[in-house]
Amino acid sequence: MNAVLIIDKPAGLTSHDVVNRARRILRERSIGHLGTLDPMATGVLPLVTGNLTRLAQFYTASEKTYEGTIRFGFATDTYDAEGDPTTQPQQVTLIATELESLAARFRGVITQIPPPFSAKKIKGIPAYKLARQQKPVALQPVQVEIKEFEILSIDADRAHFRARVASGTYMRSVAHDMGRELACGAHLESLRRTAVAEFTLADAHTLEQLAEIANHCHPDRSLSFPEGKTNGVEGPCVSQKTGAPFLASFARSGAFEPLENLCVHPRKLLPSFPCVTADEAAVARIRSGRTVNLPELSRARQVKVFSGQRDLIAIATRVAGTLFHPKLVLCG
Repeated sequence: MNAVLIIDKPAGLTSHDVVNRARRILRERSIGHLGTLDPMATGVLPLVTGNLTRLAQFYTASEKTYEGTIRFGFATDTYDAEGDPTTQPQQVTLIATELESLAARFRGVITQIPPPFSAKKIKGIPAYKLARQQKPVALQPVQVEIKEFEILSIDADRAHFRARVASGTYMRSVAHDMGRELACGAHLESLRRTAVAEFTLADAHTLEQLAEIANHCHPDRSLSFPEGKTNGVEGPCVSQKTGAPFLASFARSGAFEPLENLCVHPRKLLPSFPCVTADEAAVARIRSGRTVNLPELSRARQVKVFSGQRDLIAIATRVAGTLFHPKLVLCG
């Protein structure tokens, strides 16, 4: 199964948890994600499956959009609501004009220290592992970019915001630093990712929806879950009728269409790359990694090459004119 599927991640799961559950539901080993979300956070988590996992290299610098809540009055060791307080709680009266002025200072390219409980590495060791062992965590400041940061509303000691940021930006650090600037402490109380690159919440589905499609697309091959787990997101999926892995029996049934409808249409991926449909001769050359002439007359340096409407077979780089070299071949 070669696809991009957008999951609306629930709170309480790590991004890796979501990947593992999708693997069990789809019986597909080759699944990855396009950008970690903290366990507390919810929202857009793009999953790539099969050969399309190789597209991840094009999304490493993708910008993200968030909505969330910052609570003022005390800081925590994790910079979010899951951590232990590190300052004494105090009553806070937030003034909209002051908070909006402070938020403006965080827009643009700024210097930020990542949270101690983060995946940033110190001499090859993730910072969170050192922090859990109560060892010193000395992370270096890094430059990040906050392209938009808007205070949407204020409710007592909480500020609701929307932000659009470059890759590598920690909204937990933004919350912590705002609390430090106001000398009252603050932490990120909630966070929902509403977009990653071209993917938005409008594209997203829950794990339960994914499992329901898997269970109901072909009733006589409904799924069974071991150890009595039937909530649709636990355990490996096997056909009750044949005992075969789900995707194998599902593919033989010819009933992929409903599952396909949950996936992002391949032509919507990497929208800055034009789409080109190759004929059979060109497809054969691309499969063997040879240069090929394609009917693409723009000046784009890279293009998406399709066989038919949905079969993305390569990302090709322009050599000269209409001559392209397949930089990344996605088909056998």
